[in-house]
Amino acid sequence: MSEESQESGGAPTAGGSARSIDGTARYKPYNSPAGGWGAAGATAKVLMQESVIVKGSRALLAMNQPGGFKCPSCAFPDPDCKQTLEFCENGAKALAHEATSFRVTRDFFARHTVSELAEQSDYWLEKQGRLTEPMRYDAASDHYVPVSWDDAFATIGRHLRGLDSPHHAEFYTSGRTPNEAAFLYSIFVRAFGTNNFPDCSNMCHEPTSRGLPPAIGVGKGTVTMADFDHAEALFIVGQNTGTNSPRMMTNLVEAHKRGVPIVAVNPMPERALIRFASPQNVIEMATFSSTPIASEFVPIRIGGDIALFKGMMKVIFERDAAGEQVIDWDFIETHTTGIEAVQADALAQDWADLTRVSGIDEAQIRRCAEIYIRSKATMICYGMGLTQHQQGSRLLQQVCNLLFLRGNFGKPGAGIVPIRGHSNVQGDRTVGIDERPEQDYLDRVQQVFGFDPPREHGHHTLEAIEAMMNGTAKVFLAMGGNFVRAVPDTDRSYAAMRKLDLTVAISTKLNRGHVIHGKEALILPIIARSERIETAAGEQFVTIEDAMAKVTASRGVLEPASPHCLSEVEILCRIARAVLPESPIDWEGYAVDFGGIRDRIAEVYPAIYADFNARIADPEGFYLDVPPRRRVWPTPNGKANFLVFDGLAVNDPVADPAMLRLATVRSHDQFNTTIYSNSDRYRGIYNNRMILMINAEDRKARGLPEQAVVALETIFTDGITRRVEGLTLVDYPLPRGDVAGYYPELNPLLPLDYYDRISGTPAAKSIPVRICA
Repeated sequence: MSEESQESGGAPTAGGSARSIDGTARYKPYNSPAGGWGAAGATAKVLMQESVIVKGSRALLAMNQPGGFKCPSCAFPDPDCKQTLEFCENGAKALAHEATSFRVTRDFFARHTVSELAEQSDYWLEKQGRLTEPMRYDAASDHYVPVSWDDAFATIGRHLRGLDSPHHAEFYTSGRTPNEAAFLYSIFVRAFGTNNFPDCSNMCHEPTSRGLPPAIGVGKGTVTMADFDHAEALFIVGQNTGTNSPRMMTNLVEAHKRGVPIVAVNPMPERALIRFASPQNVIEMATFSSTPIASEFVPIRIGGDIALFKGMMKVIFERDAAGEQVIDWDFIETHTTGIEAVQADALAQDWADLTRVSGIDEAQIRRCAEIYIRSKATMICYGMGLTQHQQGSRLLQQVCNLLFLRGNFGKPGAGIVPIRGHSNVQGDRTVGIDERPEQDYLDRVQQVFGFDPPREHGHHTLEAIEAMMNGTAKVFLAMGGNFVRAVPDTDRSYAAMRKLDLTVAISTKLNRGHVIHGKEALILPIIARSERIETAAGEQFVTIEDAMAKVTASRGVLEPASPHCLSEVEILCRIARAVLPESPIDWEGYAVDFGGIRDRIAEVYPAIYADFNARIADPEGFYLDVPPRRRVWPTPNGKANFLVFDGLAVNDPVADPAMLRLATVRSHDQFNTTIYSNSDRYRGIYNNRMILMINAEDRKARGLPEQAVVALETIFTDGITRRVEGLTLVDYPLPRGDVAGYYPELNPLLPLDYYDRISGTPAAKSIPVRICA
């Protein structure tokens, strides 16, 4: 078979298929630096496994380059000065799996019932290859069967037009959806009559979108890539940089060389923040050398970050009161309000409580405060280790408080830095994927498109699942992603999905969402990010907003996986016409000319997207305006607001003395729910994802031997038993009382009702559990 196209074959078995590469489970500490030859070898290996050595290598040269396409993986921005190879190991894996030569055809579905496919692992499903034509679920045979595009769109139109209310449909968006498709999706759904937009952001960085605006007026980070060059201190909090945003390691290496202190705050000592070897550094590769990264590792307890922040603020207030002038009073008096209450709260904290909750001794908290005080420009970068708690939104507001004290907004090298995951998750929110839209935005939609959009709030992810469970949701349409595998409470969520009348998956690859479906189901295959989009108007491109609000063009360079794949934009436009046959909106025009979509984006968002088509002609793209960069605060009072957090608990207390706090994490060989292999190289875990990482003393205290196989149960008060069996204990240097295991395998332990009330984000980094024999 050629590199260009191979069909997945072989009957599903418990051990996988011909595409599986699993071996015997083993556990051996990884003592090499992150990156380096390990990353180079992993990149070459995945290109070979997917049979795309030539095609994949050619595509990698165009990824994240002007005139090329944006990485389909993380949202970390491109550097201002690009290198010849501007990708990381995990970006290469994402590209290889997208460009794979393996295909899921109608013959594949004819060989395998959906019930058989449902028994396979997420890894096995991912390895089967690219979807090639529209498919419809046939309940009588339990197979997916081919369906024409016209019939697929007619089915969607029939179901949606037949609903008693538009609010009985849920419209999900994955962060890979480009701006043009996301914008049209938001317009179509609102023209249909609802704001039900469950979104992948709801499960990760929604506390950024909901928690930051009361403090600084926007739900985005406030820095640009240039700020890394001016920072005098970097705090990396709750974020595994080497796995989740590896290209950021270049910035950290350069900061280390400049002598910038880097403080890593994490319950787990992640390998890349200890030592890193750049695969593009010829000297490091030739000499097998590497760069130390973190100058201070803070092994915080799960949920202890608030105690660290308050301890640092306590030190700052005390030293300023003693006459050291460590607080930027000019900034505070000009730009902020509310410091008095925060000061009183910080000074009232007892060191015994701060050290108990954080798990950090007073001396280390004082060292962190000293690093912060000495720096004239500090960036605090964070990931889901901060957001996925019951008080995640309010926890982020304390990060703002800390930054306010030294005036660390609106100056070079300073600001708050959410490290988002999916490559356009921030852009989707910017262009309208929001279940709680602002009224002035809805007014502009009405002016530009001529219909009155619904004004009431719609459903976020957890509310959408609740609507499925109680039977009010009838139709679920997913623009990408693997919704049912990503959400909490797996068993209940699977049951809810199966109650739907119709599920529609707009996808590139086979995943769990195709085998856990409604009574009727459609799979609609799309042209991927790395592939060319040709329409009657010529070659089209899409745009992406990265985590620092820079918008760039993305032009695929590969041929589509199948002539039957369509672009996301065309699929949405044809669905819209099938659902809204009398709509005056020019869906047919937008389907072929994406520039027209950008013109409408500019009209709906004139403050940030004016002259969109002209500005995107710049190969380097452009930054959207983020007012706090200019020390302008779009809050109701026009000020940056200090906000008080009462107490030190970011999660509900649990009285059970056997309780452990579970953080679900990603392995180095996965991106969100996409599993590239069953190994986790940097943590020394190979060929097994059913793992529970535990402090050796906690294991011994329970009388358990090394690598014992145990069950884990959730401690929750709703009377539902949540239990996962078959977890192998692996000793890991976590704080006492904390454990970690892989997402999404441990999602069954996360209750739907265990979430941040401000944002709706599940508290997946702090699940109370107990070990059972």
